[in-house]
Amino acid sequence: MIPAERRDYIYRYVHERNIVPINELAQELDVSHMTVRRDIQQLETEGKVVSVSGGVRLNDAVKQELAYSEKASIHHNSKVAIGLAAAELVEDGQVIYLDAGTTTFEVARGIARRANLTVVTNDFTIANYLMQYPQLTLFHTGGLVDVRNRSCVGQAAATLLASLNLDLAFISSSSWDLERGMSTPTENKVVVKQALLKVARRRILVSDSSKYGKYGMFRVCPLQALTDIISDGGLAEETAEQLRGQGLQVRLVE
Repeated sequence: MIPAERRDYIYRYVHERNIVPINELAQELDVSHMTVRRDIQQLETEGKVVSVSGGVRLNDAVKQELAYSEKASIHHNSKVAIGLAAAELVEDGQVIYLDAGTTTFEVARGIARRANLTVVTNDFTIANYLMQYPQLTLFHTGGLVDVRNRSCVGQAAATLLASLNLDLAFISSSSWDLERGMSTPTENKVVVKQALLKVARRRILVSDSSKYGKYGMFRVCPLQALTDIISDGGLAEETAEQLRGQGLQVRLVE
């Protein structure tokens, strides 16, 4: 691997495990400890990771999300379980929104064979998948294309959403916690998510526990603006109880 490819690999690897020893990275990449340390130093300069004693962990401040293709395989089993649990909330005749993301794609898989549903999404991968199921009524928001995440963002997408009435909105997030709420490192995503909060009767965050405690530069909303959170068992029960104490319906899947 060239250095840039190696650093990308390290970033994905740490994303999946959160904290990784330097020994493990050196063995995984078949390079010296010194090479790994130089790569970590560069990633740390970019704000992506933080060095810890003997290893490296993700930076709680999310500077940039992984590309869609890179996110798809990370915490895959948790995403599948979250998607199936979310699909159970959908009733016939409803209008639902699927936010861009690899977890919401699993929600799409869970509802794909249902009938009498209208699905709105800003995600090209979800739209392409659901086009195989003509019994569904399907809308895409359009808007500014975010190539890295295969979706549309910005004011044009938000304007379309503001004209709708949604029964359920399944919302993705790369970073959320009680103190900072739901946030994103990408400014153009904010208006889309905030538009959802105004038009959806039920607002459901679907996000695995690795995203909890992280934060991006742009604040979307306090968690209390949501109605539900579906995550996995990696979220501490104490945290789940704190969230429930704020009036949120919280479901943790295995």
